Amino acid sequence: MSSNRKGDRRERELVNALDESGFAVMRAPASGSATERELPDVLAGDGEAFYAIEAKSSAGDPIYLDGHEIEALLYFAQNFGAKPRVGVRFDREDWYFFHPGDLYTTDGGNYRVKKETALADGTDFAEFVGDTQKVTLAEAAAAAEDDEGDGDEATREVLSALDRGDISVDDAVEML
Repeated sequence: MSSNRKGDRRERELVNALDESGFAVMRAPASGSATERELPDVLAGDGEAFYAIEAKSSAGDPIYLDGHEIEALLYFAQNFGAKPRVGVRFDREDWYFFHPGDLYTTDGGNYRVKKETALADGTDFAEFVGDTQKVTLAEAAAAAEDDEGDGDEATREVLSALDRGDISVDDAVEML
């Protein structure tokens, strides 16, 4: 499958997911190389927040964005009154979102997102649409200590097992 067709499919996937989450959303019909107008890939809003999203996907690692794409996204978002976001999706992963200012800038003035960075620092889809709020392992441990005085031993054991990699995040959430 050509990269353009795969990119188009991923953009439609993002549009559908945002729609299902209650956003008014549209894929910019002339985004990318189809026009000389500099448009983001996706526009989405829920009545409180409005986003201009440049969407990128990759089977490999990392994802690179041209500096001009980011400049155009920032320009459009500012003039449109939207929050600029870069949405990235790696194969077998969900969407992760970044403000362009949080992306790594290469020496050549382009931008890069590694898969490990997306998973560790990106805003996941659930948090992006307001379903959950991301909590780090350290924050969860601190909250557990605050809630239980000296901390609940069972909670500490679960968090320690998660930190060691003995259990998955999903298993830890279920146990907590």
